[in-house]
Amino acid sequence: MSAKAWALLLVLCGTIFLEGIDVAMLAVAVPSIRSDLGLSTGTAAWVISAYVLGYAGFTLLGGRAADLLGRRRMFLAWLTVFLVFSGLGGFADEGWMLIVARFVTGVSAAFMTPAAMSIITTSYEEGPQRNKALLVFAGTAAGGFSLGLVIGGLLTQLGWRWVFFAPVLLAGVILLAAVRLIPSEKPPVRKGGFDLAGAATAAGAMLLLAYAIVRLEHGPEGWGTTVAAGAGGLLLVALFTVIERRSASPLVRLGILRRTSMVRADLGALLFVGSFMGFQFVVTLYLQELRGWSSLETALALLIVGSDAVLAPTLTPRLVNRFGNARVILGGFLLATVSYALFLPVGLDWTYASMLPTLVLTGVAFALAYGPLTIAATDGIAAEEQGLAGGLLHTSTQFGAAVGISAVTAVYGLARSGTDPASTLEAFRWALGVPVLMVVLGTAITLTGVRRTPHRGSPERAESQAPAAGTH
Repeated sequence: MSAKAWALLLVLCGTIFLEGIDVAMLAVAVPSIRSDLGLSTGTAAWVISAYVLGYAGFTLLGGRAADLLGRRRMFLAWLTVFLVFSGLGGFADEGWMLIVARFVTGVSAAFMTPAAMSIITTSYEEGPQRNKALLVFAGTAAGGFSLGLVIGGLLTQLGWRWVFFAPVLLAGVILLAAVRLIPSEKPPVRKGGFDLAGAATAAGAMLLLAYAIVRLEHGPEGWGTTVAAGAGGLLLVALFTVIERRSASPLVRLGILRRTSMVRADLGALLFVGSFMGFQFVVTLYLQELRGWSSLETALALLIVGSDAVLAPTLTPRLVNRFGNARVILGGFLLATVSYALFLPVGLDWTYASMLPTLVLTGVAFALAYGPLTIAATDGIAAEEQGLAGGLLHTSTQFGAAVGISAVTAVYGLARSGTDPASTLEAFRWALGVPVLMVVLGTAITLTGVRRTPHRGSPERAESQAPAAGTH
């Protein structure tokens, strides 16, 4: 790629890095925020959940908006919103102000991230160049989350408000660079009006389903509300399908869901990211609550997982070129299964050396699976629907993260029979079964793609990639 192409990629990667460190830093800072502002446990939990609701609820709409309204326009506008509301969060002195700021920040990320990804998939030629760009993008996302844990621990020592102000500074630099480097584009060609009914039902469905998933972590208490939210979300999904079938200019062309490779990649991303987030959440609780490690010590211990930021753009492209996406994704799922299973017999006196194999394998597994899943989710999609494909992928990953964290929290709460260390440890072991189950299911789904995908270099693959007669 040219220097200009690398510069553009650096700006777009800065956005996903910003999103990653923003989430990770707040996760580390919540205990300090709760103590300083005197927040209740429920309010503190909603400071985290509000972002998830905003992100998961509007990602599908955000991805399609990039296609319909312009990728550059959506990227710059919502990056500005992200900057403003992150700064407002730093000035908050009450819980409700933080919750509102985090919700709007999540909504802005829901529009900004698919726009960034669709700029990549439409700016770089499909094949090795685009694959390289997407793998760098994926590695940066992982690196942002891993480094965010450490940065958040350091900034919290200075004061939790810096966890909000630091992203403002980074977002400002990215915004200035983006204005210069992201090329202008022709106005998108639209046929008919906007599908307002589809947009409203899609957002409502995603919000209710995300709320139901987040409510799972509260356990049996309030299950009536959880079930009602889930049922309402599913009802809106059914209504959304009816609206899209009848709309002259649908928000989501339902035919895109017939692409089995894309759907398989989205399901795989949901399960893989969900297992990863759930596992990391359990390990963080184990180290801090049971072992008494500080937030900074925990962040440094988990830093090795961030090796995926180095491996994703260096090792993974070679493996993809040699074996193809499906087999590399399968390798990532298998490594993750081994990694999480190795942690199941965790004890009260485990040394860091005992945990290290799991942490190393987790980083390698993420490097192998996440980037190729991103490629598979957008491969072969028409340029005018790349935003939609990105929105579907990021919707899947956000729901996966919500499912993973909520499920392990719910299982942990149900399995914990006492407050003594032995009971707590047993509950952790039960909770660790959730990420294991998710990656096993993801492995089974990925296997269906491997069986259908000829090996690179095989006669069947060469024949399948040969242009049909009469095509250009």
